[in-house]
Amino acid sequence: MRIFVTGATGFIGSAVVTELIEAGHEVVGLTRSDHGADRLASVGAEAHRGDLDDLDGLRRGAAGADGVIHTAYIHDFSQMPLAAQTDRRAIEALGGELEGSGRPLVITTGTALINPGSIATEDDAVDPATAAHPRAQAEPLAIALSQRGVRSAIVRPGASVHGEGDHGFVPFLIELARTKGVSGYIADGANRWPAVHRLDAARLYRLALEQAPAGSVFHAIGDEGVATREIAEIIGRHLDIPVVSISPEDAPEHFGWMSAFWALDAPASSALTQARLGWKPTHIGLVEDLEQGHYFQSTAVAVK
Repeated sequence: MRIFVTGATGFIGSAVVTELIEAGHEVVGLTRSDHGADRLASVGAEAHRGDLDDLDGLRRGAAGADGVIHTAYIHDFSQMPLAAQTDRRAIEALGGELEGSGRPLVITTGTALINPGSIATEDDAVDPATAAHPRAQAEPLAIALSQRGVRSAIVRPGASVHGEGDHGFVPFLIELARTKGVSGYIADGANRWPAVHRLDAARLYRLALEQAPAGSVFHAIGDEGVATREIAEIIGRHLDIPVVSISPEDAPEHFGWMSAFWALDAPASSALTQARLGWKPTHIGLVEDLEQGHYFQSTAVAVK
C-alpha cells in the first residue's frame, strides 16, 4: 500500500515510516523542509512538502494514497486551542478526501485525560465537552468519519512515548532538574504515568492501518502506570542531585506549564488492544529505558 504519513520526521512518525517500509509499504511523508525531505529519502520514503495549515496539500497527499496515518501535532502548550483547531481541520481535510473510499485513516490522540484516577481502557470515550483535553474534538470526528466510508481508527499513546531521541516530557523534566538542582515530584508522587516505547507504538500504528475495523480505538501502552516519584528518583540518581517533594501549591512555580501534566494520575491499559489486534509491547519499559543512561547524555529540551 502507498501510505501518506503526517509528522513523518517526528519522534513517533519517523518510527512509523520505518515500520511501514520494513513491512513492504510505500511511504509518502509530510515535511516542511529540505532537511526533512533528505531524512525521508535516506530511509526510502518520498517527501510531500507542506504543513498542517496547508489543507489543500493534505488533501493531495491523501488523494494519492491507499491510506493515511496522522501523527503530526503542534506541541506548543502556550497555544493549545490553536493546536487543537489545526489538528481538527487537518483530520477533516484528510477524512474528507478519503470519504466513501473505505481507505484507512489512523489518527493520534492520547490516554492522559480520559479517565483520571482510574485505569483508562479503549472503551472509555473522551468527553467532547472536556475543554482541558487538547484533542477532545478529534475522536468524535474520527468516529463520525467511520460512518462516512472511511476506515478510521484512533491510536492513543500514553503520557510518555520513550526511546532514544525522545524530546518530550521526560527530557523536559531532566533539564528542569538540572536547572533547579533538584529532581521533584508533586505531593507523594504516587500518581501514575502510562508509557510506551516508540517502536512498539510504531508497530501498533501499522497494525491499525492494516487491520482495524472502522471506528476502532487502540491504546499504545506498555507500562500501565509508572509512579512519578520513581521517575523523579531515577532522574535524581543519574544527575546526582536531591529528590524532593513539591507541594501542589508550589508546583506551578517550580514546574511551569509542566505542572498540570506532572500531577496527572492517568494509568491506562492496552489489554483490549492486545486482544483485538494481536499487538503486544516487546521493547523495554520506561524505567529500564531511563536506567540505560542515554536520556542523560545530552540536553534535549530547553527550559523556559
